[in-house]
Amino acid sequence: MAIQLWNARRNGIGGDRRSLATSAVLALVVAAGMLHAPQSAQATGSDSFLRAKMAIAPPSGARDLCGKYSWACAHSGSTKALTQKDLKTVQTVNRRVNRQIREVTDLSQYSKEEYWTLPDSLRGDCEDFALLKKKELIRSGIAPERLLLTTVLDTRGNSHAVLVLRADTGDYVLDNLTDRIKPWKETRYTFLRMQSPDKAGAWVGLLIRA
Repeated sequence: MAIQLWNARRNGIGGDRRSLATSAVLALVVAAGMLHAPQSAQATGSDSFLRAKMAIAPPSGARDLCGKYSWACAHSGSTKALTQKDLKTVQTVNRRVNRQIREVTDLSQYSKEEYWTLPDSLRGDCEDFALLKKKELIRSGIAPERLLLTTVLDTRGNSHAVLVLRADTGDYVLDNLTDRIKPWKETRYTFLRMQSPDKAGAWVGLLIRA
């Protein structure tokens, strides 16, 4: 089942623009979160899927996410395959949210370096875009465990957040920097950590470059 790719590209960059050395970030992730081996079925699966390497603490801005938004950490247990209608809905929501929300940093809006929240003011940074997409797609009937909040380093080495769709054929990235929905391997991002598809509220370390 293929996702139709959108070629329209947005101007600007999302998220707090904190330029970080890749090696330093990865070292921090490992030191902070290598707790125990994950139980993800994808750990030994196809390269079309991001492979979990370890259980890990959530990003600092997402530590109270489950209490704030129960849907953000929900797990339905659904085994229903995605339909073409579902995939079209994913495309529509990704594009609509990218156009609806104006990009601003957490620092300028909340006077905090990192604050994960819904962009109710129609302004937000990368993780706020991802949260809104997840909420709208769950409301549209997509299983929450298919919609995984994920942190990465972008092509400039800046920290960034995206929403990963775990489709039946692989993991695809919904990004506020582009309307094109890409397989994770085509992003050129370094993937750091992601919500676990197997355990509500848990996160897993990835540490893999596309």
